Amino acid sequence: MRYLLATLLLIICAAPQPADPPVHIVFITGDEEYRSEESMPMLAKILERDYGFEVTVLFALNEDGFIDPNVLDNIAGLEVLARADMMVMFTRFRALPDAQAKHILDFAESGKPIAGFRTSTHAFLYRDNLERAHLNDDWPIKVFGQKWITHHGHFDDGTNPLTHVTVIEEMASHPVLRGVTPFQAYSWLYHVHGGEHTLYGDSEPLLLGTALRSGHAENNRLDKFPLTNPVAWTKTYTGTSGMSARVFFTTLGHPYDFKESSMRRLALNGILWALGRDVPEGGANAELAAPYDPNNSGFGDRFKAGMRPEDM
Repeated sequence: MRYLLATLLLIICAAPQPADPPVHIVFITGDEEYRSEESMPMLAKILERDYGFEVTVLFALNEDGFIDPNVLDNIAGLEVLARADMMVMFTRFRALPDAQAKHILDFAESGKPIAGFRTSTHAFLYRDNLERAHLNDDWPIKVFGQKWITHHGHFDDGTNPLTHVTVIEEMASHPVLRGVTPFQAYSWLYHVHGGEHTLYGDSEPLLLGTALRSGHAENNRLDKFPLTNPVAWTKTYTGTSGMSARVFFTTLGHPYDFKESSMRRLALNGILWALGRDVPEGGANAELAAPYDPNNSGFGDRFKAGMRPEDM
């Protein structure tokens, strides 16, 4: 009997054990201006290639199933967040129906990691819904660290860089900054800190941006809106689950910013850090996994029409 039990134990131990499921990251796109429908799939492909992550990218879709960032009230497939390990948001002024928004809000409360890009400081805009009005400002402040306030002006869109990005010296050893060097960004600088405004909670700035041209400077308003502001930070968010989520955020995100390897590495490092993964000493591999040739930013029909999710 002892022999049989020992044999059975050996057989059980030697049997192949089921592999852990891959980390599942859901990217939520939907902004009318900055081509998140192009930049987020680019990042997703790199993470899938280098880390074997399962990646899902969701898009604003029109009634015919084509990607249309001007559709403000539909991001298809958000129910997949129920089984996701991480949520990455790049949305702008969405007015999603309650059934769709609930998936995003529930995930944020779960204590799982989150990353946000640029316009996610104003991810939602509910103009006539008092029950949802807190999502316009209060929600992004608490989750991401700030709301939409202002920026330094629309100049030379896509023609010349408008923000000089530098590392905060005392934060240089932070894992998110590994392999990130100063660079020029096409994003005009968002105001998030200074004057009467401060980043929320335990937000810890990592990078600073200095506006290379500023409407606020031209109008003598730099006392309220300084020329230099944080452009990337980490923080935590504790929702109703009681679990503290790691959050990475950057106000950068112009489609041309992502042509710069340091910008791609910053985004990838931030996602890895939020997941609690080790960031390589030289930073994540920022080599593109597929050609990246985005349209310039802008409203209206500046996006690539006629594309379905599978085309991205």
